[in-house]
Amino acid sequence: MANTNVNYKTLNEDQQHKIMTTEGHNVYEANEVEDTPRSSGVLLHTVPEINRARWNHIVDLDSFFTRMYHYHQKHGFVIIVLEELFQLIEFAFVVWLVTFAVHCINHDVLFGNQPPAGNHTNSTKVTIDDVIIPMDVCVDKFNGITYSILFVAALYLLIRTIKVLYHVSQYWDIKKFYNTALHIEDDNLDNVTWHEIKKKVREVQAEQHMCIDKDHLTDLDIYHRILRFKNYLVALMNKNLLPVRFTLPLVGEVVTLSRGLLFNIDLILFRSPGSPFQNNWQLHDDYSVRGNQRELANRLSKLILWVAIANFVFAPVIFIWQLVYFSFTYANILKKEPGALGMRTWSNYGRLYLRHFNELDHELDARLNRAYEYADRYLNSFSSPLLAVIARNILFITGGMLLLILAFGIYDEYVFQVEHVLTVITLLSAIGLVCRNCIPNENMIWCPEQLMNAILAHVHYLPANWKNQAHTSMVRNEFGNFFQFKASYFINEILSPIVTPFQLLFVFRPKALEIVKFFRSFTVSVRGVGNVCSFAQMDVRKHGNPEWQPEEMSSLHTDVPLGEKMQTAGNNGKTELSLLRFTLTNPEWQMPPEAVQFVNGVRQNALTDLSKLKKKEFTLNPLTESLISFGTIGNEYSSIAKSLLFHHNAHHLNAEEAMGQNQNHCQCYFEQMLQQGLGEHSRMQDNMSMSRRAMAASMGTNDNAKILGASKMVGSINGPSQSLICSLYGPAASANCYDKPQDLTEADMCLSVLYLHEMHHKTVQENPPFVVGDGDEHPPPQDPSTEVNITRPGTSTDTIVTATSTSAAAETTPLLGLRS
Repeated sequence: MANTNVNYKTLNEDQQHKIMTTEGHNVYEANEVEDTPRSSGVLLHTVPEINRARWNHIVDLDSFFTRMYHYHQKHGFVIIVLEELFQLIEFAFVVWLVTFAVHCINHDVLFGNQPPAGNHTNSTKVTIDDVIIPMDVCVDKFNGITYSILFVAALYLLIRTIKVLYHVSQYWDIKKFYNTALHIEDDNLDNVTWHEIKKKVREVQAEQHMCIDKDHLTDLDIYHRILRFKNYLVALMNKNLLPVRFTLPLVGEVVTLSRGLLFNIDLILFRSPGSPFQNNWQLHDDYSVRGNQRELANRLSKLILWVAIANFVFAPVIFIWQLVYFSFTYANILKKEPGALGMRTWSNYGRLYLRHFNELDHELDARLNRAYEYADRYLNSFSSPLLAVIARNILFITGGMLLLILAFGIYDEYVFQVEHVLTVITLLSAIGLVCRNCIPNENMIWCPEQLMNAILAHVHYLPANWKNQAHTSMVRNEFGNFFQFKASYFINEILSPIVTPFQLLFVFRPKALEIVKFFRSFTVSVRGVGNVCSFAQMDVRKHGNPEWQPEEMSSLHTDVPLGEKMQTAGNNGKTELSLLRFTLTNPEWQMPPEAVQFVNGVRQNALTDLSKLKKKEFTLNPLTESLISFGTIGNEYSSIAKSLLFHHNAHHLNAEEAMGQNQNHCQCYFEQMLQQGLGEHSRMQDNMSMSRRAMAASMGTNDNAKILGASKMVGSINGPSQSLICSLYGPAASANCYDKPQDLTEADMCLSVLYLHEMHHKTVQENPPFVVGDGDEHPPPQDPSTEVNITRPGTSTDTIVTATSTSAAAETTPLLGLRS
């Protein structure tokens, strides 16, 4: 073909298809030329002979990429099949065990209320045969309710079996894709990172065109496909449109988000016949028509009503199942480790609130797991003096009673056969466990601000008004909603069938109109992907908050009124932090110009702040405060902070000045804040030399080197191509700035998060925010005139990071305005 510009619309093994243009559907393709002249009606494309017809033109790429991700994270076909089969077996086992326990056990004999049949002696020994009722007698005892429950259970089990067989067939296809197209065997899945999987998928797309609307897939395209609905939920949470907060009489405000409620919200918004989405990748056409939002809101409100009614009807059955399931799942754990209920876990509310746009499950888990220890220490550092006094006395009393029973039992073991003695021992032990958790550790060091900074470095999102308030009960209670006791988590899940219908009716349903406005305002069509949440594009021009951006970015917001900008911006720096994380974990992604300008602006600001650490000019600024917080997280990060400070000072002070009074003052200050000195210059130079030698050795390894357990690794093995830490070291040292390249991603993100929060805090102090509220949260658009059309102008900048012409356009078109 003479023309090099080709627009691939479809690829089949033995057919040719015409390129059709749709009237009124103008797809925005900024900075991209047509692949084929519109006048050429027919396109021929040759696909490689190997598996030519197997992987080209996949209809539902969302489901395909999602299964592909789960296949990688769940360690292959055999593990997935076993999990599916064991879920069937668990359900069948629960039904059998409950039925057996109710109808097939002689409870009077078991509890000693009557002697076994045929036992006319004084023997008290009871055998298993005496307790278990024969099968024929047991079946005769079944009543209508039992038969109804067994019928429903059998029907459900049949449906689940069909579903499992369908899933197995789908994952068998994914297995073939991994083995044949990606050339990765199941035995090697744990040694391959998700980053490598994406790279191979892009290569397969270039050869076989799984997606027919684009020649090449980007990292962002793949994330959009896997996280399309999850990104909407993250944005809805960010805009306070999910029913997680409500007020109860005599209790006050309650914050809860159970798995059952999440399932219902997902069903209502994305997967039911009446939901806004008509399939996995496209909203209903009604959402592109102006003036019908009231009708859409009424339709959504009715759908929520019917789902809530269905929850009411099935609430008893679901409640019993939840109770039995959690009891069976955690009975053995609680028996051996009853203290597990006193441990904490990240709540569903916290996981969704703290999640980035375009962040996969294993990436989120890695962040939250790193913050677990600091979060646990922070909440454990709070105690009530009154509660501690009461707990000590209760512990004294229960301990004495428990000791008395155990002493009698040691003297004569018959004591343990007395009725309810074991129950009393269990209750006393549980009460003692709760009391011990209420008594503070005498050796605890009170440092809430440092712990909160360490938490912030890993979780990335905390309300801005928590700054310097970590010692208050308000922050402690709010953070407790993110990081709750496992006992509270279990109770919330068990009671969710009862609570969920009320949340849907009285909290979620009144927001139907706001949700419709949200979908109309914040949905864009991405070429080759479909309709996605515009926040997931991470467009710092349209959805960025000027308070979270360097001054160099102010030119991008001059054409938008401040009120509208605050309504369309992500709260708590969601857009900016999501963009930074995505650039670090996906270093090959070619950023659009606005993203390049933002990333380089942050790094340039940091370099400017670092340059102020000259002789006689040492002051606290966003970077120095970030380095102080960064250095208190751990020894590894502390060494990086000290190395940065020494590296910079070495360029501004000669050997004699380095021993002077100003340098000693700076050194003593950071000795106090980092809890260890900057060290002598010779020792610091030795440490940095060792670090760089290790870095060079690591960078010299093969790009295809495998790491055991790499499937859970975040980002590339070779680390990000550019980072804030390397930028602060300077061009000469940027190649050797860290021991392990794969760990640089997390370290750089921690420092970047702390720095952005400090920059935001400084900006808010100098310029009060437009809307005063919780952090920098602003209300969603309340008027149809504020609906935004998401486009991406090609603003160019001269920056450190460059954006190529092929990726400068996000290939988006506004959802609104297509029809009138």
